[in-house]
Amino acid sequence: MKRFVPIIVGALAGLALTPDAAWASSAMEDKIANVVKWVVVITVPIIGIYIFWMLHILPEKIAHKRGHPQLEAIKTLCILSLFFGGLLWPFAFIWAYSKPVMHKLAYGTDRVEYGHEEAETLTPTAVPAHEPQLVPDTQQSEIEILRQRLARLEAQMSNRPSA
Repeated sequence: MKRFVPIIVGALAGLALTPDAAWASSAMEDKIANVVKWVVVITVPIIGIYIFWMLHILPEKIAHKRGHPQLEAIKTLCILSLFFGGLLWPFAFIWAYSKPVMHKLAYGTDRVEYGHEEAETLTPTAVPAHEPQLVPDTQQSEIEILRQRLARLEAQMSNRPSA
């Protein structure tokens, strides 16, 4: 670093001693300023919109990562938040981190694995992994499967000790 100090000082002194005619003309400065102006006018709004968009879909990404069963509702709230200037975004963010208690009571789980069939469809594949799968045959309808599952859940609830 010490050996570069004389070179830097010499370069600065040389720049200070050069006449004004050696510097860029005002026309060249105007051209550079116009290019910089257009780059800023085009890129800054694009980058700002991108950051605003990524911030607003953050609750959706969090809900998807956590397997939140109400992901579609959170997505809708995120989109509405874009149109209302971000006023609804805190609600979507809190909702993405909340634990869906009523969903667990209804379906036996508070997580949904996305990419597979969703738990809200009430098909035999929506039964949690710890329960035996009931496969409908020609005689047995979906209603009968749901009745059997309801009977199992009621039996489980009656066997629980009251708090």
